[in-house]
Amino acid sequence: MTRFIVQCISPYFNISFNSQNHNFNLSFPLPSHNTNRSYRRLRRSSSVFPILSSSSLSDMDAVRGQGVYPLHRCKTIHLVRHAQGFHNVAGEKDHSAYMSPYLFDAALTPLGWEQVDNLRKYVQSSGLSKQIELVVVSPLLRTMQTAVGVFGGGGYDAGMDIPPLMAENTVDSGRPAISSLNAPPFVAMELCREHLGVHWCDKRRSVTEYKPLFPAIDFSLIESDEDTLWKLDVREANEEVAERGLKFLNWLWTRKETEIAIVTHSGFLLHTLAAFGDDCHPSVKNEIGKAFNNCELRSMVIVDRSMIVPTPSKTDYPGKNPHGADAPSEEAVEKQ
Repeated sequence: MTRFIVQCISPYFNISFNSQNHNFNLSFPLPSHNTNRSYRRLRRSSSVFPILSSSSLSDMDAVRGQGVYPLHRCKTIHLVRHAQGFHNVAGEKDHSAYMSPYLFDAALTPLGWEQVDNLRKYVQSSGLSKQIELVVVSPLLRTMQTAVGVFGGGGYDAGMDIPPLMAENTVDSGRPAISSLNAPPFVAMELCREHLGVHWCDKRRSVTEYKPLFPAIDFSLIESDEDTLWKLDVREANEEVAERGLKFLNWLWTRKETEIAIVTHSGFLLHTLAAFGDDCHPSVKNEIGKAFNNCELRSMVIVDRSMIVPTPSKTDYPGKNPHGADAPSEEAVEKQ
């Protein structure tokens, strides 16, 4: 192996690299008269310089893979795929079943409700239920059943003066009514629906039909009572779903809440999240974009790096109270 040395020389210090032992060497030459002041300043602060070595270069590489962002430009989102629906069972046996009108706006199976109960126990025991400020849900039966079952209040008493999140025995589910007491607000949003078109399980009922089933869910953001987005003969392309997903994330930035649960669908999650993670380690990108199981929850952070919405900080403190001299120490060094 050829031995070579790459050397960088400055008036203040020399850096050399030895190719044989892969070491960096840092040395300080005796200062000339012209560099005396700068040399003293450099020597004064040299004790805090990192030693240039292979380990420090690795540290630098690690820093490049990290990010620092203001807290008020971040939101925590808890992504949930709906629990098992009757369409999942039929479609696993025969994919063409998705085209059957019998699966129109498919409800949860009994197994799906068990999955809901188990996820509810988890979010309650982990304390997550107390952190969530808003639940955004796709306006289909299976997603709304999942959302209210996981994040809703307890049992509903007919004497309560607040509307329930779900009425008793909704769509012959055999489930009791679910209270909205001590639950975050629920908002139905069309942007986080599954692929539109062709598959009958992805066609929604009218808002008029949904309101008595889910009285405490806010449907005001849905523009049309009937499902005008679903087409019998045209299936939304994956790229269109991804584009819609990015619009949905941008819409989230218009909300004041910083911790939001989103109950949606596998295809929507898969194609929306595929747009992210290219600047991360492959294992991190895989963690972001892998397919969701029924009733799986994953928590992620989204960051506004483009000033989508000006958001004031709730925690920053400006300091200098009371007012006083506060020249940084580095400026004091420069003046010497």
